[in-house]
Amino acid sequence: MNSQATVVCCANPLGGFLRFFDDIPDPRGCNAIHKFTDILVLAFCGVMCGSQGWVDVEMFGNTKLAWFKTFLSLPAGIPSHDTFGRVFSVIDPDAFERCFLAWMSSVVKLGGGKLIAIDGKSIRQSFEHGWDKSGMTHLVSAFVAANRMVFSQVAVKDKENEIVAIPKLLELLDLAGSVVSIDAIGCQRNIAQQIVRGQGDYLLAVKENQPTLHNQVSKLLDELILESKSTPDKAIAHGFVQTVDGDHGRIETRKLWVTDQVQLIQLPEPWPGLGSIAVVESTREINGQSSSQRRYYISSIKGTDAPAMLQYIRSHWSVENNLHWQLDVSFREDEKRIRIGHAAENFSRLCRMTLNRLKADKTTKASIRTKRLRAAWDDYYLFKLLTT
Repeated sequence: MNSQATVVCCANPLGGFLRFFDDIPDPRGCNAIHKFTDILVLAFCGVMCGSQGWVDVEMFGNTKLAWFKTFLSLPAGIPSHDTFGRVFSVIDPDAFERCFLAWMSSVVKLGGGKLIAIDGKSIRQSFEHGWDKSGMTHLVSAFVAANRMVFSQVAVKDKENEIVAIPKLLELLDLAGSVVSIDAIGCQRNIAQQIVRGQGDYLLAVKENQPTLHNQVSKLLDELILESKSTPDKAIAHGFVQTVDGDHGRIETRKLWVTDQVQLIQLPEPWPGLGSIAVVESTREINGQSSSQRRYYISSIKGTDAPAMLQYIRSHWSVENNLHWQLDVSFREDEKRIRIGHAAENFSRLCRMTLNRLKADKTTKASIRTKRLRAAWDDYYLFKLLTT
């Protein structure tokens, strides 16, 4: 055993960030033979060190049984994989989420113009029966772009229910002074109103699911683009910025126009706090072949600061790389066959806890994959992740 680990293992593992999870109600009866806190610590450590399911967690615990006994009770040894599965299938996900949010609030401070990107992701193997995939778990997450961390998440049964989950997720967050970005599915008046009421700003993608809004916004912005190129002195007041990125034979040019002349949009019902509209025109050149597309946005942000608007939009796109990609590649989330009860949602929350904790650790400059390997190999490093 690592001698450093022996020295520190007299500490309480729930004295670190796991103290925020000490209030999760134990869903079991009074005849349980395993301590609930032991199960939480074992599951977290197992996922931290690469476990892909409950069988892996059980094996990991048995492999390090002597080490775990230095700071956990373990009156009946390591629980079986069936026990882990049963317990996490009945843990109240809302209570688990409240603890997760309390921890994140101590780590990441919102406000100050920070972007909260809200986006959904399906766990593709979480359906209970192969002939009925409609029940797969779909998670809607709030991602703080500046810290590259998941701040909160809510589960729904399918992508269409994101509209129901987003308001619930927003209720959990302190939105004051933050900018909330959501894809077109969240472009709803009630959602915009909720963000404004929470003293935040919204940035919402506009697509054909809001036909009247999309028609009005796209018409005005397309005319703005045309006039700014042909007769700039006649164009309405606006801001403009252009960026060019090139890598591996691909050149991508992004142009953004933003205007605060929102009174020119004729809608049957005004949008709450509408302050500006924007369009991004992206042109890609790959091996001499060129393609382009335009994306439209509405926002409560007032003014025509084009560079800031483009930065918010690009930061929202980073959710795919900094969250979904890491969960799929580093944690193999889409391959997990955990289905019963709340187990899929709660296991996913363990993955997000692990991802956030590893990102918060600045003592090791390495990839998430390498940090997980070090945690599995180095007892001292793993215990430090638990207790600080």
